[in-house]
Amino acid sequence: MKELLRPARLAPGARVAVVAPSGPVPKARLQAGLDVLRGWDLDPVVAPHVLDRHAEFRYLAGTDADRAADFQAAWCDPSVDAVLCARGGYGAQRTADLLDWEALRAAGPKVLVGFSDVTALHEAFAVRLGLVTLHGPMAAGIDFLKNARAQEHLKATLFAPETVRTIVSPGRALIPGRARGTVFGGCLSLLAAELGTPHARPSARGGLLCLEDVGEEPYRLDRCLTQLLRSGLLDGVRGVLLGSWEECGPYERVRALLAERLGPLGVPVVEEFGFGHCAGALTIPFGVAAELDADAGTLTLDEPALR
Repeated sequence: MKELLRPARLAPGARVAVVAPSGPVPKARLQAGLDVLRGWDLDPVVAPHVLDRHAEFRYLAGTDADRAADFQAAWCDPSVDAVLCARGGYGAQRTADLLDWEALRAAGPKVLVGFSDVTALHEAFAVRLGLVTLHGPMAAGIDFLKNARAQEHLKATLFAPETVRTIVSPGRALIPGRARGTVFGGCLSLLAAELGTPHARPSARGGLLCLEDVGEEPYRLDRCLTQLLRSGLLDGVRGVLLGSWEECGPYERVRALLAERLGPLGVPVVEEFGFGHCAGALTIPFGVAAELDADAGTLTLDEPALR
């Protein structure tokens, strides 16, 4: 798996667009998130349909066409330096199918931040545009609004990425060892849902796989992991980083499942690395080469995530 193109870091005064490619966004949380961004000396602009809600499918932030148009306009606006997703939920796959990928490519690289359902966009940007993206807190996310560690780690990654080249986590080795590879991944159920689609990642050989999820019972996690394994996608993966498994049942049961499904890969696995749907979530760059030390609970990037 090859390294991807790194966008430029942000500087004070940078203009950032906030979009909602997935689920509806609570207005109060959006305003609170904008205040945080302004406190970083950023200039946030809110896409026109961020506060919309689909008339029939209330779990979507407006229509597919409007969500895609907002994202397209934000990315192709030369005055915008980064596109920050407001929240996850569901709908990013539907949004991705309506984007003009050639226009996005022509607009050049910029920063994309999000996680959870935004996994679909992380994968699309890696496969179709070859760009590094940031798996990190979202502008209207509860953790982003309330947790200083989540805010500070994202801020450091955006403004001074050389200061967080080594990501230190509270994690511990599920399977000890060190491994080198290119970081990728995201929400387990979204990665499984991408399989078989026209622009799905063809191989994860040489990758360091990040996995997390929320609200999925162990048998559903088992199904998704088994699907990834049976598809051959994980053949040649060099290491695995496991994030949070909030509302997925007792962690002892989840941990046993992860060990049973991932152990036969024969690669280092670190658990509870501190990214995803958890308090104080770390920002993990996707598409960069790095070394995983499962015993130390660290991920050391070869280069800063952003130029």
